[in-house]
Formats: sequence, structure tokens, C-alpha cells
Amino acid sequence: MKRKRRDGKAAAASTTEVFVRGFIATALLSALQDRAAGSASPPWRRILRHGLQGGAALAAGTKAAEAIGRRDYRTGTAAVIAGATVIVAAETALQIPHTQENPLGQEEA
Repeated sequence: MKRKRRDGKAAAASTTEVFVRGFIATALLSALQDRAAGSASPPWRRILRHGLQGGAALAAGTKAAEAIGRRDYRTGTAAVIAGATVIVAAETALQIPHTQENPLGQEEA
């Protein structure tokens, strides 16, 4: 894919575009790894969690690197903090529940 060049530099990708690239790449890796483990259906919650985390990490890292290249350390730090917040939020919200039923029909943690 070619980008328009301005002053000899490639045009920067938007944050959304970078996030989508990271989301798709990480979700594909998560969906296709460990397929030999024998799971009939893919664990969609894990794939979504990994995709969101990968997209957030790539977008935050890209924006932080661009900001640091401009010597805008405040924006770079904010990008890293925002990325870490999204990663932790996705980990917390999309955890796979580890509850099991005992023989009496009660759930155990």
C-alpha cells in the first residue's frame, strides 16, 4: 500500500488505523495458535481480549514513538498510560471465568 508523501516522509497512519492493524494481527494469532490442543470451537472471549490488547498496545506504542520523536514527552507518556489502561481493562472485563460445578450443582471458584 502506497501512501502520499509529504516533504519526503510517508504520511502517518491514524490511531484508528494502527489499532485495527494490531487488533486483526493479534486476534488472528490468538485464534490460530494452539489449534492442535483439540478445542472444537475457538474461545471467542480470549480472541477478543487478545485482539483488543494487541490493538491498544500497537496504537499506544506507535503514538508514543511518534510523540517522543517530536520530543513531546507528555503526549508520549499519556499514550503509554492510555494503552496500559485499555490493556488492563480488557484483561479484567474479558477474563474467562474459572468456575466449576460440584456434584451438588453449586459453583466453586
